[in-house]
Amino acid sequence: MFTEHNDDDRGQVGIGTLIVFIAMVLVAAIAAGVLINTAGFLQSSAEETGQQSSDQVTNRLEVVSAVGTGITGDTVDTVEITVKKAPGAGNIDLSATILQYVDSSGSEDLTEGDHSSNGGSEFSVQTVQDTNDNSISSSQVLNDPSDRARIVISTAEVRGGTGLGEGGTATIRMNTQSGGTTTVRLVVPETLSGNSAVTL
Repeated sequence: MFTEHNDDDRGQVGIGTLIVFIAMVLVAAIAAGVLINTAGFLQSSAEETGQQSSDQVTNRLEVVSAVGTGITGDTVDTVEITVKKAPGAGNIDLSATILQYVDSSGSEDLTEGDHSSNGGSEFSVQTVQDTNDNSISSSQVLNDPSDRARIVISTAEVRGGTGLGEGGTATIRMNTQSGGTTTVRLVVPETLSGNSAVTL
């Protein structure tokens, strides 16, 4: 038996298939756009996190020396810590650095300022060497590997009038603006008699 085919029916089926195909392409394009945007966002976030992590490791201070001065009787009233920037570190702004002073009597967070007029909650910075003549005393920035600065802390003021005694210990954590941390342990000699300054 012969069956006659209607060309109109075949055309309708073709249009339906075309519509479905176009819809699938549109959905795939939208999904691809979302995936590309998400990948770009994740990449930028990963790069930023990686940079911050790297800065915390490299952008820190390195201690050259720690000296106790201002010795009164059997106590060290002033601590002078000479610092430089660690190898591979970028510019370090000492005015944005926070020091945490910890000893047996408690802890104190110190910020840069003039401790002689503002009490024990601040430390002062003095220029030791500034290769590029950038005046560390005013800008407080270590920007060359050979730059040196002296951080001065009044232990007597931090401890409420009493400095570090003979055989006493203290820990200072120096945290830069990038999050890099350097720890200094101070140990006072068992006897201070006859000394005007001691290595800690």
